[in-house]
Amino acid sequence: MTARIEPLPWESEFFGIRCGRLILDGGLPLSGLSMAEYALVQAKVPAQRSAELDALSNGGFRLVDGEIDFLFSTDSAVRPAAIKIARSDNIPLLRAAAARLFVHSRFRPPWFKLDDCQRFYACWIENAVTGCFDDQCLLALDHSGDIAGFVSLRRLDDDTARVGLLGALISGQGTGQRLIGAALDWARAQRLSRLRVATQTSNLAAMRLYTRCGGVPDGSSWWLYR
Repeated sequence: MTARIEPLPWESEFFGIRCGRLILDGGLPLSGLSMAEYALVQAKVPAQRSAELDALSNGGFRLVDGEIDFLFSTDSAVRPAAIKIARSDNIPLLRAAAARLFVHSRFRPPWFKLDDCQRFYACWIENAVTGCFDDQCLLALDHSGDIAGFVSLRRLDDDTARVGLLGALISGQGTGQRLIGAALDWARAQRLSRLRVATQTSNLAAMRLYTRCGGVPDGSSWWLYR
């Protein structure tokens, strides 16, 4: 097994610890990497690569989370009702919602402080609204015109859009389905034929939603930290 470590300057600055990402298939043998220079090294390994998973486990890495990637076609996208583009005056509400909704992600204790995790997702959704990270943030509104949920999106380089964050503030009203519909419509408007979204293997509700909306599981990976 050979690999290299790619520094993560944004995460290092944000969390106040030196972070790196292990990139498989290149560089040096695992034993020859200078991992002691980093407070945290992250690795994302396709689930089928069991030999690499064993090697990382023997090298001091610990399993943090599983991830499943879903793929959608935009061919049959239909614009749902009551969707609008998020604006700067929506940021305070969205920051508070994102900080509350994503506390069980891989950016969690003991690897990261809880308040830093909350701040991370609050910053992510704000950057999506301003176009600094994701390209767009869309809002689903309820019958009273209040925000019922949000989804952030960005273009990739291969005829694909990717969902960044998706969160429903109100459950049981089909908000998640409308948000996926809005994401598909946005991707089609960008002349993209595919949409991707990833979720944790423990998030059964999200997997049911994506399957119900026409998503097909297209890959699974494990996140490990050292």
